[in-house]
Amino acid sequence: MLFSRGLKPAVCWLFLLSVLGLGQCTLAAQLVAHESTESVNVDVIELDAEERQWLRAHPKVIVASTQYPLYLFKDEHGHWSGLNNDVLNRISAMTGLHFVHEESFSTDQLLGRLESGTADMSTTLAFNDERKQFLDFSHAFGGSAWVLVGRAGAPLLQSLEQLSKRVLVLPARHAMEETIRRDYPAIELRSVKTYAEARALVESGEAYATIENETGAQLYPIGQLKVGHTVEGSWEADHLAVRKGQPQLLSILNKALEAFPPAELRAIRLKWLDGVAPKPALTFWQRVTQWGCWGMFFVSLFGLLSLLWNRRLAALVKQRLDAEKDLSDQLAFQHALIDAMPDPVFVRDLQGRLIMCNKSYEEGLSTRFDQVQGRQLIEVDVLPRETAQMLHAEFMAQLSTRKTRFSQRQLRFNGGVRDIYQWTVPFYSADGQLRGLLGGWTDIDQRRGACNCRGAARV
Repeated sequence: MLFSRGLKPAVCWLFLLSVLGLGQCTLAAQLVAHESTESVNVDVIELDAEERQWLRAHPKVIVASTQYPLYLFKDEHGHWSGLNNDVLNRISAMTGLHFVHEESFSTDQLLGRLESGTADMSTTLAFNDERKQFLDFSHAFGGSAWVLVGRAGAPLLQSLEQLSKRVLVLPARHAMEETIRRDYPAIELRSVKTYAEARALVESGEAYATIENETGAQLYPIGQLKVGHTVEGSWEADHLAVRKGQPQLLSILNKALEAFPPAELRAIRLKWLDGVAPKPALTFWQRVTQWGCWGMFFVSLFGLLSLLWNRRLAALVKQRLDAEKDLSDQLAFQHALIDAMPDPVFVRDLQGRLIMCNKSYEEGLSTRFDQVQGRQLIEVDVLPRETAQMLHAEFMAQLSTRKTRFSQRQLRFNGGVRDIYQWTVPFYSADGQLRGLLGGWTDIDQRRGACNCRGAARV
């Protein structure tokens, strides 16, 4: 029964881990399926006669490409990679188009190549009225918004209205340039060649802000630039831009995008953009809930630590009480043992003050312990003054020499002179420190009398 109760939680955990593992395997399978571009797994789309003729006449399609991280860039081996490159590879397998990238180093240079006819298409251009005059745009296969990017130490940018009478820097012929010149004439617009130059001017303070793709903006180093809000109404879909005069190429691309398996397109976007897309801003109540959860966590943690601390203190108190009880038992035993001794026994400290004595000591000196406790012999009237002074001086001398003393002698007591056998020995603490004297005596005359009585009784 206990085994089954313990087994159920383990089975539940194993089931949960299995489900999570299955989800990861499914995701991995989608990515592997995407990366395997063998023609046997790709359905070739059907082209009409004009499209096939155009395809034969144009064995290569020149793609004007500028590097934009995650979407299109060169890897460490100099090969083109990224989300858009994967889309082109899939379209190539479906149609037979052969795409050849030719690098451009700015948006202005890229647009110039398309206008001059030295390139056929591009994959990273956003739609606007100026570009529509010499470019056709394919069906959309994704999209993102534009975001405002400012300096890390400046106020958060929320709208273009904040840039009134301020410098906004953009790459030349940026997709938002025409809209800003028309709708926001108070913004001082400055053009540079590349996004890198625009970011550098914002970082140096020469410009107040720039505008970047929402996804790409998340790749900047934290601490130098700060991503603000999206530009209102600036959502731009991802298109393939084709130079005008090539309707067959545009038709082939649109057919391929229409036939593109949605699951594979999701897998491609997930491969490149998962974990990079910006997180939506939390609402007030979401923040309150989050703070509440953190507050409950810290309160619970504090309560748990307090409970553990209280239990620890309770254990220490119990241990202390047990130790005190054991010590009390030991002291009671020592008192009982000393009181049971027939001869007087006493304990004195380093100043000769009485710490402990037994009943025989009280009877031998006709006193009570509470009357002489903590007092020297010369401070109480239990012995003749000369005897008390002599014994006290002997005690103090013995404490200085730390020698034991055993002697048979005659001492004058209040009741007369007695023959006694006296002993005194120094005693020490557990750490070896001298603590005082332990001593006592035996009344020889009394002991002889007791022996004679026992002898007479035997006769």
